[in-house]
Amino acid sequence: MATTTATITINSSDLTGDALSLGTTTTLYKGGQTVGLENTSGVGRLLLSTAQTKVLFDDTTVSDGAHKVYIANKSTDATHKATIKIQAQTLGDLYAGDWMFIPWNGADDTDISVVTSDANMVIESMLIFE
Repeated sequence: MATTTATITINSSDLTGDALSLGTTTTLYKGGQTVGLENTSGVGRLLLSTAQTKVLFDDTTVSDGAHKVYIANKSTDATHKATIKIQAQTLGDLYAGDWMFIPWNGADDTDISVVTSDANMVIESMLIFE
C-alpha cells in the first residue's frame, strides 16, 4: 500500500493585518477507506506551442474514485494564463507560477482541460488515482 501525503502552508505578515501562518497535511486515501492511493500518471510537462485547449485528464482514464489532480502553470511571463475547466465549467485561472491541487472523481463527462492564453506555455500535471 502506498502512503502519500499532501501539505499546504500559507504564511503572510500582512494579509489579515496580523501575522498569518496556516498549515495542514492529509494522507491521500482511496474513497471510504484507509488504504492509500496507489497509482500515478507521473508528473508530465506539456509545452503548448500555440494558444489552445488541451484535455489533461479524460474521464475514460479512471473509474469513479477519490482521485487527486495537480496542475501548475510553469510560465514565467506574468501575462500567461491557463484556464482550467471540467467539461464546459471553468474552475479558474492559473497565472504564471500558480498551481492547484483538487479532488476529482473521474466520473463520466468530467474531462479536465486547460486553455492557454499564449504560445510557448508549459503546463505541468499529475493524476494520483485509485
